[in-house]
Amino acid sequence: MDKELQALFTPWKIRNCEIKNRIVLTSMGGTDLFGWMEKNHFDEVGARFILEVAKNNAGLVLPGCQPVYNPMFGQWLHKNKKMFQDLAKWMPEFHKTGAKLFVQLTAGFGRSFTVSEMMEKIYTNPVVRKAAKPVMDLERICASASPSPNRWSDKVPSREMTKEEIQEIIDSFAQSALLCKQAGVDGVEIHAVHEGYLLDQFTLKYVNQRTDEYGGSFENRYRFAAEIVRAIKDLCGEDYPVSLRYSVVSKTKGFRQGALPGEDYVEVGRDMEESERAAKFLQDAGYDMLNCDNGTYDAWYWAHPPIYMPENCNLEDVEHIRQFVDIPVVCAGRMDPYVAAHEIEAGKLDAAGFARQFLADTEWVTKLINDDAADIRPCILCHNGCFNMCHYKGVPNDQDLSDSLNLARCAVNAETMQWKKHYIKKTNKPKTVIIIGGGIGGMEAARVLKLRGHNPVIYEKSDHLGGTFVPASAESYKGKLRALLQWYIRQMEKLEIEIHLNTEIKSAAEFAGKELIIATGSAPRILRRVPGNEKMIEACDYLNGAEVGQRVAVIGGGLTGCEIAYELALLGKEPIIVEMKDDLVSQKGVCLANSSYLREWFELHGTPVYLETTLKEVKDGAIICTGKDKQDIEIPCDSVISSAGYLPAPLAASGKNVHFVGDCKQVGNLRSVIWGAYEAAMEI
Repeated sequence: MDKELQALFTPWKIRNCEIKNRIVLTSMGGTDLFGWMEKNHFDEVGARFILEVAKNNAGLVLPGCQPVYNPMFGQWLHKNKKMFQDLAKWMPEFHKTGAKLFVQLTAGFGRSFTVSEMMEKIYTNPVVRKAAKPVMDLERICASASPSPNRWSDKVPSREMTKEEIQEIIDSFAQSALLCKQAGVDGVEIHAVHEGYLLDQFTLKYVNQRTDEYGGSFENRYRFAAEIVRAIKDLCGEDYPVSLRYSVVSKTKGFRQGALPGEDYVEVGRDMEESERAAKFLQDAGYDMLNCDNGTYDAWYWAHPPIYMPENCNLEDVEHIRQFVDIPVVCAGRMDPYVAAHEIEAGKLDAAGFARQFLADTEWVTKLINDDAADIRPCILCHNGCFNMCHYKGVPNDQDLSDSLNLARCAVNAETMQWKKHYIKKTNKPKTVIIIGGGIGGMEAARVLKLRGHNPVIYEKSDHLGGTFVPASAESYKGKLRALLQWYIRQMEKLEIEIHLNTEIKSAAEFAGKELIIATGSAPRILRRVPGNEKMIEACDYLNGAEVGQRVAVIGGGLTGCEIAYELALLGKEPIIVEMKDDLVSQKGVCLANSSYLREWFELHGTPVYLETTLKEVKDGAIICTGKDKQDIEIPCDSVISSAGYLPAPLAASGKNVHFVGDCKQVGNLRSVIWGAYEAAMEI
């Protein structure tokens, strides 16, 4: 193990609970031990993930947040004794790993509950709303400290919680914690004064307008969280560890308005001055650890950092708040393990929290210990598999129901939380499988085929592997994507995959009778009806190095176009975005944490954005567009980049032995490419 990492692997204590190292798996929805958005039960899939993480040298393991009042079916967590008995039977196996387990309990979501279009229809129809209450009582689920707008929808507002409801939640926290203790769980974490969830909504002045003992003064706003830990300590004893998930600073300008890194703004939530006081208050109330980051659902990119956010984005604030408490403090949010180790050794931090990297590679800590860092499959911070809750103008959470019910899967690892569907099954009939195309889809198919016992052979027309993922990972801030590409190339080398570069296959006929995987990708959509389209630079050509001038019009405000515009701005250029739809990044599968960062960044930096605007003509030194008022406008620019989307470009082939994967089958994202390639390789 690299000596620079040694501080990460030293023991520490939370109360009397000794943790073997400083690596903490922080909670993610979908990794729950008692089920996620379903009837509570001991969840074997969640338990398998938690156990795999523990076996691979995490010190403290926190499963996904468990509502004490289940949004689905209105169950109280503490009333299901059977699943706690099942947990007790499982705990000895977990403890064999040497890790410690804290179960994270949450009061719920309040105004942050991710309302979908289906939920809007339920709520806005009084008859359906009443009939749906036994399954999904949206008035109860979305209730908050005070009447307030939902983060996702204008159609499902939050009402004020009653004091009776508050007390029910406090009692359930205490009863649930006691059952965890009796089951052998090492501690609990309260979720929390964090990320603008329900307990945080009580603490935040811009949400909490109450006039009773749970609103108004500082002490009243933090009363709910304080009463929870006191109730737990009364039942479980002072020595039973209780951690608090805590957002140091809200980074919030208002409802649905976040504050970007470095932005000068007026904080409407918890500022650092209040946080200094709150951290001490919460410690004195009985909390034994602060598990920290920043943000709210209104500033979601702090708690769920996309690739545009700086690494270690919460570290400075977390280290500051540590000076005001005497209990351990953990920092999460794009943490680099080397930076974490350095700060722990310097005495500025007690432990580091990691989440999504465990989805990409549950063995990553073990690989660090064994000096196999190059074999760690990296998380690319895309949220496509684990958290693709997306939102754009006029649309609530536009996420497929299967994704809503199955969080914590991973775009770059098809197996994570899908072990019954995606697993390596050895073949009894090894075959030579021809793969045409050496992009990510072709390499993933080759990897899985080789692990199964087949002999894959890749033919790639260019002089390198990676296909369109090479330009897709070219922007300066996409180091994690470039690391993933290098991981795939390394797997090809380690598995000794036969690869033929500079070999274009023009006809599948030469491989007649053989198993064939077509992974030829897609081709850019050319706006041929636009006069002057030949003057435009295609997005991939720009990313591959084509020169542009100072003032650049980007045609297309989807994710690719916005990322290119963002890169242009970082390079000191002056991008202009032209988009036909009424919002930027108006597409499924892109998490709100990612899209809201880009939208708010362009607004903050004054990037010209023309929505509901259509390109009409490309001239020398300008473009002509038709705006939403049907009037033509001329926009001066030095260069024009076309990001109008892509179309499948498969090599013609047919037959039972032919399998199409990736964008040549259907243009999607990296998740659809990798999962589809995995499944195709399993069919052979």
